[in-house]
Amino acid sequence: MKIIKKRKHYSLLIITVLLTAFSSCDNIFSPGLDTSTPTTIITDQKTVEGLFQNFKYAYTFKDTTVYGNLLSEDFIFTYRDYESGFDVSWDRPTEMRTTQGLFQSAQKLDVVWNNIIFQGGDSLDLNIKRSFNLTVTFNPSDIARLNGFVDMNLHRQSTDAVWKIKRWRDESF
Repeated sequence: MKIIKKRKHYSLLIITVLLTAFSSCDNIFSPGLDTSTPTTIITDQKTVEGLFQNFKYAYTFKDTTVYGNLLSEDFIFTYRDYESGFDVSWDRPTEMRTTQGLFQSAQKLDVVWNNIIFQGGDSLDLNIKRSFNLTVTFNPSDIARLNGFVDMNLHRQSTDAVWKIKRWRDESF
C-alpha cells in the first residue's frame, strides 16, 4: 500500500513539474515568427521602382494577379516582328492571356532590371526607357535568354495613386 501511495505521489509530482515546465516556455518545435525586420516583397507601386519591383515579383512567382495590377485598363503592348517588318500591338486582355501562357509554360522566369537610360515626364505621366535581361527556363535543356530595352509610358491618377503601365514597347533584340 505504501508503494502505491508513493507512486501516486511521484506521478503527481512528475506531471506537475512537466506541466509547469511546458507552460512556462516557448514550444521549441514551433518557434514564433521573427518580426524584428518587417520586409515585404510586393510594394504599393507609388514609386517607379516599386512598379518594377512588383513586375519582377510577378514574373518570379508567375503571379497574374500582381501582373494585372501593373497594367492600366487601356494598356497597349507593342513589339517589332522583324520577319514581317511590321510592328505588332495588342491590348490588355491579350497581354494577360499571353502572359498567363508564358507563366504556365515556363518552369522558371528571371527578370533583371538594369539601369534606366531615359526618364522624362511629370508626377502623373512618365516615359521610361530601361534595359533588362530575361531568362526563361522551359526545362533544363531549353533556356531562352532575352536582352533588350523597354520603352514604357507610366501613368497615375494623382500623386497619391499607384503607377500603372499604359504603353509598353518592347525593344528586344
